[in-house]
Amino acid sequence: MYKVLIFVLGLLVLNSCKNRTEGFQRTESSFNSDWAFTKDSTSLKWETVQIPHTPEIEPLVVNDQWQGDAWYKKTFERHPESKKSFLEFEGVMHEAWVWVNGHLLKHHQGGYLPFTVDMTDVLKIQNTLIVKVNNENNPHIPPGKPLEQLDFNYYGGIYRNVNLVETHSVYITDPVAANQVNSGGVLVHFDSVSKEKAMGLVKVHFRNESSEDKKISAKIVFKSPSGRTISKTTESAEVTSSTDRVLTTQIDIENPELWGIHSPKLYQVNVNLMEGETILDTKELTTGIRAIELNANGFFLNGENVFIQGTNRHQEYPYVGYAISDEANYRDAVKIKNAGFDFVRLSHYPQTEAFLDACDELGLLVMNCISGWQFFGGEEFQENAYQEIKDFARRDRHHPSIVFWENSLNESPMTEEFMMKANALLKAELPYEDTYSAGWIDHPSYDLYIPARQHAKAPTYWTDYEKNARKIFIAEYGDWEYYAQNAGFNQTAFENLSEDERTSRQGRGDGERRLLQQAFNFQEAFNSNLKGEHTIGHANWLMFDYNRGYADNIEHSGIRDIFRIPKFAYYFYKSQRSPAITYEAPLEAGPVVYIANYWTPTSPQAVRVFSNTDEVALYLNEKLIARQTPTRNAFSSALPHPPFEFKLSEFKAGTLKAVGYIDGEEVAIHEVKTPSEAQQIRLKVDTSGIGLSQKQDDIVFLHAEITDAEGTLVPGFEGEIKFSIESESAELIGQNPIKAEAGIASILLKTKTGSDVIMVVAKAEGLESEPLILRKKQK
Repeated sequence: MYKVLIFVLGLLVLNSCKNRTEGFQRTESSFNSDWAFTKDSTSLKWETVQIPHTPEIEPLVVNDQWQGDAWYKKTFERHPESKKSFLEFEGVMHEAWVWVNGHLLKHHQGGYLPFTVDMTDVLKIQNTLIVKVNNENNPHIPPGKPLEQLDFNYYGGIYRNVNLVETHSVYITDPVAANQVNSGGVLVHFDSVSKEKAMGLVKVHFRNESSEDKKISAKIVFKSPSGRTISKTTESAEVTSSTDRVLTTQIDIENPELWGIHSPKLYQVNVNLMEGETILDTKELTTGIRAIELNANGFFLNGENVFIQGTNRHQEYPYVGYAISDEANYRDAVKIKNAGFDFVRLSHYPQTEAFLDACDELGLLVMNCISGWQFFGGEEFQENAYQEIKDFARRDRHHPSIVFWENSLNESPMTEEFMMKANALLKAELPYEDTYSAGWIDHPSYDLYIPARQHAKAPTYWTDYEKNARKIFIAEYGDWEYYAQNAGFNQTAFENLSEDERTSRQGRGDGERRLLQQAFNFQEAFNSNLKGEHTIGHANWLMFDYNRGYADNIEHSGIRDIFRIPKFAYYFYKSQRSPAITYEAPLEAGPVVYIANYWTPTSPQAVRVFSNTDEVALYLNEKLIARQTPTRNAFSSALPHPPFEFKLSEFKAGTLKAVGYIDGEEVAIHEVKTPSEAQQIRLKVDTSGIGLSQKQDDIVFLHAEITDAEGTLVPGFEGEIKFSIESESAELIGQNPIKAEAGIASILLKTKTGSDVIMVVAKAEGLESEPLILRKKQK
């Protein structure tokens, strides 16, 4: 009997210890699968879809984008032990109504930032969720401008992730849902950063929705990139029932590992909300420690003066619009970094956190932007814009990649009152010396002036800016000044001023001369921008081609096309990065040499080679044409690495080979061969080093390259290619068959959870590819 009593007491002690260290633990799970969808809520037919989702698969050229109501429905079970249940919508375009079990719990306006729905009070064991989504023109919701006049498309649907969050009744809040100035959730900021020490603070905002008063503390653990652990516990605070509270503590880190462009070190931060020894809630985030400063001498990152080389990005994919996977967003970031850029402006709206996470991990600086383009609405519109400023500051404040906050409605006639209030709101949310606002109007309330190149006049543009009131970052260059000769903002009225051989809007299939002209336009503008005394950096317009919604063609000023295939201009930018910089895969850097020529009978005999080497030797059929240094002239005088220009006297079929040398040593080589007749199809999948997702639906580009018998691309091939697939866990999306452009045809492949094996083939008249076998990456 005594032994039995001891055993029972032992179990009670163990159970007591367990209860002291473990409360109900927060669970965060994907809510993306098994939704029902319809455009007609009265219909009995609902199709099964996965999130992210677009209500309409659009044509390749979108000039009459679908708009209207879309309905989503999902059934689910409540977790029996959770005290609080939330749904987090990362992005719904652009107005949403959310019902749970017949109760309207949320009406949200705004398509680019998240919102949270507290379902706790209406949940049963079995539950039905219904979401109505509308993306029709609405002058009250930024960007506000009617789609048929807007220079980009906003697509519909629940196009970003949905997450189910279940917590204890005492829980750490969501920073956006909390709607607290300079608070909400977990806030980490370092006010003083050097190589020797980083000093900052951590704020933890939580709610006590239990029926009891609580004495709460927070245990905060920083884990460095190298595995070093720094922990701190806040003082306990009494929190009465049904109230909220902030716990704040100072954090000092000796010899911090700093986040930078070439070495983006990241810290993992874990916060445990404690009642005594019991963990009530846990929240994790990733951040970086870096020092940024904008002063009279320029922009400084960790004490180093950096001239920022950047680009702009729209988050659109062909056919599916915005409904792309986290991995697809990451692949775009990889492509931007590999192009030689260290910066991206999120034109012209807040983009998904998955893309920001990629920028954090890859070392891309970011200009975060609110929604706006050439439209300034009334009072309700302005209030929604103010809320966007609050929300993007709260969502994104822990991303070390974000260095500028564009709280300005791009190219819109904002009032003095709006600009002053917008900047006051940002400074209230982020009241730190290293919070830098950016505006397209030269107004004293902004820390950084971000004109586009077309906002000035040729030939000097912004090189002669002398106000010296603030620094300049040229937010856009390379397109408009070569499109309509500074005709102004009215693109539709002046569209006929475009000259085919002059514009930067060149499709990948428009031929070598026009692709070379596009590359030259970017080069000329890039070179000019470097001469501005007060300019700290620039971003070209833009990285990827995109749809404009009102036009009968794709906007082709990207240095990669809408299928993410490079144009010649891509290699110009790639060559402007120092050859001394190297990265690990999936990133590419180091010495570059690229022949911007197909070497066919119709190709230019003035051969341009993009390279960051000291010298380039060009060979034709192994015979040396010339070995020379870069071509310095009025259009390349300030470039880090001017192109190399070679003049050949005649065309001879065969192989052009360029060899790059640094300090006399061969470091890079590139060859192009004269293609013969099309003989085969080579299939490729573009993962940019980011494997297919095992856990969620994913989306990637498939490219069918038409080659001759030796594997040389045939750029003149424009026949139709038909793709086909054998798999129950994948589908093809897009025009099929589709004409090849400059020898390459492309389509989207959407993968689903299920079988690991996917087989794709492509056919053209008289041609057929070998099967491409895709396997999802192993867990």
